[in-house]
Amino acid sequence: MKNRSSKIKRHTLETQISIQLNLDGKGKSKIKTGIPFFDHMLTLFAKHATVDLTLHCDGDLAVDAHHTVEDCGIALGQAFALALGDKRGIRRYGHGFHPQNPSTGLRRAEVSEEVKRSKATATQAGEAYVPMDECLARCVVDFSGRPHLVWRGLDKFSQKNISDAEKNQDTSSAFRFGLAREFFQGFTNEARCNLHLELLYGDEPHHIVEALFKAFARAVDAARRHDPRIAGQLPSTKGRL
Repeated sequence: MKNRSSKIKRHTLETQISIQLNLDGKGKSKIKTGIPFFDHMLTLFAKHATVDLTLHCDGDLAVDAHHTVEDCGIALGQAFALALGDKRGIRRYGHGFHPQNPSTGLRRAEVSEEVKRSKATATQAGEAYVPMDECLARCVVDFSGRPHLVWRGLDKFSQKNISDAEKNQDTSSAFRFGLAREFFQGFTNEARCNLHLELLYGDEPHHIVEALFKAFARAVDAARRHDPRIAGQLPSTKGRL
């Protein structure tokens, strides 16, 4: 199997970023962005996407965190696009939920039958519904070659004013939800994927952002996997992605 890895260096007047990515890794990571909470999010992304990721960024944090977070999303998207190559043989879509998830709307008897039918493949489908205490987030991704981000259920948080008390209580409170969106928009543009992220419910800032990154990781894990049934084939009727 071809080694699906990439190296990216992206230097601007605002950030200097270097990335090494292995799509067929073990979930290992070395992350240093100068933003501890963001480091935590990228570390757990690598872990739950089961990719190996080394990312180092020197950004203009004296201004604010915006350029660092956005540019890391851009560079990571470029790394994914390079590592995926022509996308032959991949599943392409990362989505799905276990049939026992109540949001399927199935009755108990239907669930029981569906579990029997899907038992062999349920863990392969990629669980993109991720809970984090009181929060529930959903992510679906399609490495389609057509970049588009859908961001639902988070608008009321994006420009939330952060008090000094909140900043002192939890550093994740200073990581505005708008920053998370900038990261995912940058990734979407450069990885050329269709990415849907949605907060179904939740309140606590740390939990919301962590649930989003974990759902993103699980969806990416499913989408980047090889499907042995279409080995060497493009997962598209167009002949190109």
